Amino acid sequence: MRRHYLFSISGVLLIAAIAMTLWKNPAIYFHASDEDASKQLFPSYWSTVEKREGAIDVVNNPDSILVLVNKERKLPDFYVPNDLTIPNVRFSFDGDKEKMKMRKEAAASLENLFKGAEQDGIYLFAVSAFRSYDRQKALHTMYRRTEGEAAAAASSASPGTSEHQTGLAVDLTAQSVKFEVTPAFEKVKEGQWLARHAHEFGFIIRYPKDKTAVTGYTYEPWHIRYVGNPHATYLYEHRLTLEEVMPKK
Repeated sequence: MRRHYLFSISGVLLIAAIAMTLWKNPAIYFHASDEDASKQLFPSYWSTVEKREGAIDVVNNPDSILVLVNKERKLPDFYVPNDLTIPNVRFSFDGDKEKMKMRKEAAASLENLFKGAEQDGIYLFAVSAFRSYDRQKALHTMYRRTEGEAAAAASSASPGTSEHQTGLAVDLTAQSVKFEVTPAFEKVKEGQWLARHAHEFGFIIRYPKDKTAVTGYTYEPWHIRYVGNPHATYLYEHRLTLEEVMPKK
């Protein structure tokens, strides 16, 4: 009788432990569908909209690690993160410049990503991280003038809609591609390592090759975005973009 009683207590404790694990780790699901899982991991589209300006929704969570900005969603005008810092990583240029900066959490994770890459014999270089509203406006205007409206729209964000302005995105390169940001990055060992391992450090390849119709941008194997974990791992394992886990519906 006593053994039976002890077994019952241990069974209850086991169930409680499992329940606590699930509560603390929303990426673990035994019965929930993928859609249910994504709803628990990511905020909904409309819960993160403050207002609408013309055809663009203005987000109400610009400081969130999971903020979604794209051609239909923009940051508040002239938004600047309040915790920008320069990560201790290699850059493809010298000096102390604004475009070196990232949000504090993203910067620390980028440092870990670079260390992880080095352990595998991979040497990455950062090219461009934070980009202010005014800087993005100048770049977008230049691209429209030199490349035309259609080409600029496919590769350059209009001011206020750039992920770089969040302080969570960074473009990377390598010596093997002459320190350029180029589609050829996917063919070299550095780009291939990044594609396989970025999620382990909380980053995603933001604009995948097979998702151009979803993101609205051409493939950018060099552009990574910090979302943290378990979010990055979930997106990587399910081959999803932020747009797909926060659909406009």
